[in-house]
Amino acid sequence: MPDSGESQWDWPALAWCGVCFGVGFGPVLAGLALLWFQDGDMSHGAVAPLVAGWIAWQRRDRLRRLEPRPSGWGLALMTLAMIGVAIGLPSGWHSFARTSLLLSLAGLILYLRGAATLRLLAFPLLLLSFMVPPPTFLYEEITLPLQLLASRLAESALEFLGFSVLRDGNILELAGQKLSVAEACSGIRSLFSLCFFALVYAYLFDARPWMRGVLLAAAVPIAILANAARIVFTGVVGEHNPGLAHGALHGISGWAVFLLAVLLMAALHQVLSCSTRHQRVVVTE
Repeated sequence: MPDSGESQWDWPALAWCGVCFGVGFGPVLAGLALLWFQDGDMSHGAVAPLVAGWIAWQRRDRLRRLEPRPSGWGLALMTLAMIGVAIGLPSGWHSFARTSLLLSLAGLILYLRGAATLRLLAFPLLLLSFMVPPPTFLYEEITLPLQLLASRLAESALEFLGFSVLRDGNILELAGQKLSVAEACSGIRSLFSLCFFALVYAYLFDARPWMRGVLLAAAVPIAILANAARIVFTGVVGEHNPGLAHGALHGISGWAVFLLAVLLMAALHQVLSCSTRHQRVVVTE
């Protein structure tokens, strides 16, 4: 095994692939960068490459110890990805072109270094997938059912607090206002950001791989609970001052609901950690 990993890298091939990648996916990357700064629900996309790169850098010693085994399948993946971009950009299928970007990255690693390196970098690549927004049809399939569930929870909570509520789908009608959950609960689209946070949080504060899966799965119910709380808050404030409920305070509540979801995620992690530690103590005794 070589003493240093420097000689394991085919730098001319790496440089050539980097140039081809930049030329082929330049428009896709530019569109993504614009989206990150225009869409508040995708602002985490600007952070995803930085976090993924930092994690990959942390694994540099393990990467050096891996013997390169370049695979032709990587070239096949990159070719498939370029075809995807050639079809996706002119036709306006942005999701297709953006997915091809991730496919090309995986193919590049496989072509230059092999399957072992690709496995080692699988988690950073997973985080990179969060810089690409899900397809529109997936948003549409997920958002409405989650909003309906959040509206049911908010209805029950408002009735528990003593308010008279009539719900029709995602519309809540109170005595002094009609509340559209589609507006009050627009933060449900921050679910993607919350999933990204769950994975990064688990990586930073828990070495157990299964915890990442648990917190990722918990992101959905936590998002529903947090957004139901936002609806209740909007309803209560609106009964006292309708203008305040739909003004600046409504926008601020969007950030507050995400902070609440983050706190719930951290609390769940602490509960699970304490529970598993208790179980280990019981077993050892």
